[in-house]
Amino acid sequence: SLVCLVLKYSGRAFRKVVWKSSKETWCRLHEEAFRYFGGCPGYVALDNLKEGVIKPDIYDPELNTLYAAMLSHYDVAADPARVKDPNRKGTVENGVKYTQNTALKGRKFDCIDAQNDWLMHWEKRWAAPRIHGRAKRQVEEMFQEEKPCLLPLPLSPFVYFRQEIRTVYDDGTIQLDNCYYAANPAPLYSQVVVRVYDKEIEILDPQRMEVIRRHPKGRMPGSLLMEPRDRIFNPSRQTDRLLARAEAIGPHTFSLCETWFTEEGRSGQRRMYGLINLVRHYPARYVEKPPNWQRQTD
Repeated sequence: SLVCLVLKYSGRAFRKVVWKSSKETWCRLHEEAFRYFGGCPGYVALDNLKEGVIKPDIYDPELNTLYAAMLSHYDVAADPARVKDPNRKGTVENGVKYTQNTALKGRKFDCIDAQNDWLMHWEKRWAAPRIHGRAKRQVEEMFQEEKPCLLPLPLSPFVYFRQEIRTVYDDGTIQLDNCYYAANPAPLYSQVVVRVYDKEIEILDPQRMEVIRRHPKGRMPGSLLMEPRDRIFNPSRQTDRLLARAEAIGPHTFSLCETWFTEEGRSGQRRMYGLINLVRHYPARYVEKPPNWQRQTD
């Protein structure tokens, strides 16, 4: 698909072809355009694509979270077009038609990179020096007048993330990609927003969208990232049920489960689940049988 981002005053455009669009691709295209122009516009008038707009509304549109965060990083406002009103963004519509009918018409390319290289060359060699149809002035000349009015680029690039919703378990943790993270002070059984970066995660309050916890990403499945002060040691109903099932298996199983809870609190219940559920596959007498190292110690 062909993506065109056109400056309103001068008509200078950033054009690129991508195989398929996604939330991150849509954001990265905007970043490339801002760097290409050497600055950011004050606002962006865009289509109501699902990559950018979740719920279109003339007064209060709901933007995609990643796209809204990217625009906020560059201090750019979004102005989604009205539904079924292409004239609201006629500059972009004309830019797409102009590119298809002039730069790409009748041409074939070996790969998508060759096509994008041609578009860059065509923009610099033919589109920018052309005389603007409405203003009767050269596009490049108008762009040089417009460029000082663009907002400066931030010093650091935007950091991309994946956002998900998670429920806080009764041990005060959330599960993400087979790892567990402390969510305190979020209430138990409540939902929180989780943003996943390359090397860390952030847990946010869903109402205020403020960060309440940060953790490095777990490296191994089953990792538990929790400080000792975050552990909950008062037994819950689930703890009582697990200990009752362990006692039904035998005294050794009950003693081991009790030790896990004493040392780890409710977080130790995952170990208890694993041990107790062994009776689904093996007779209880095998689960209850003490390990060889314990008999040797005795």
